[in-house]
Amino acid sequence: MPMGVYYDKCFNSSPLIKSTSETLTLEEAGSSVACSAAAERLSARVDSQLQEAVRLKTEGNDFYREKNIRSAIGRYHRALLVLRGLDSDVTSAVKAFGPHQAPLRAEQSELLRNTQTDCYNNLAACLLQRECVDYARVQEYSLKVLQWRPGDVKALYRSGVAALELGDAQTARQYLLQASRGKPNDANVKKQLQRVEERLNTDYQKEKALYKGMFTKQKQEAGEEVVEESQKHV
Repeated sequence: MPMGVYYDKCFNSSPLIKSTSETLTLEEAGSSVACSAAAERLSARVDSQLQEAVRLKTEGNDFYREKNIRSAIGRYHRALLVLRGLDSDVTSAVKAFGPHQAPLRAEQSELLRNTQTDCYNNLAACLLQRECVDYARVQEYSLKVLQWRPGDVKALYRSGVAALELGDAQTARQYLLQASRGKPNDANVKKQLQRVEERLNTDYQKEKALYKGMFTKQKQEAGEEVVEESQKHV
């Protein structure tokens, strides 16, 4: 028997090699079971947190309908905090299980994003009900909604209102025109678009007067220079 064949037979039939191979297989199986169990625990925790966030959002909606804006804002913020913690858990899970182990089921991911979007949308609505409106925050929340739900008419409308109040009539016009395409007969959208057009017209008249004043001043200065030159030659 050739030496190479004899060596292969001995090597492959070695009880030590078989034992090591079996041990590795058992370790891999144990690791797979552990990962699966950890994923199931994470999924159960995600379900619990999602249910808590939805409960808080629903309470916020009830408070909003009762005109209790302060309590509604509190509930929406708490719901977002729960979801933010959930996002952190999911990120950690991806690092632990690897990119091929999806930490969220499709329905969980959809519920998470929808709840976040609703909370930001409702927060923007609440802020517009306050006596002293923080339009920068209204704009921030509405733009978050539009990142995840681009055609949301309410978010487009609020983004337009906020932009107008913050002095950006051109941007306000863009958002409100998009909102009007979604709700062409909405009285509030029409009213805000009218305000935008009035603001743009006012800005145009101011700009026109400014340039006219600059041009008149330049003509006067040019005329004075001509007079001075003519006087020099007298």
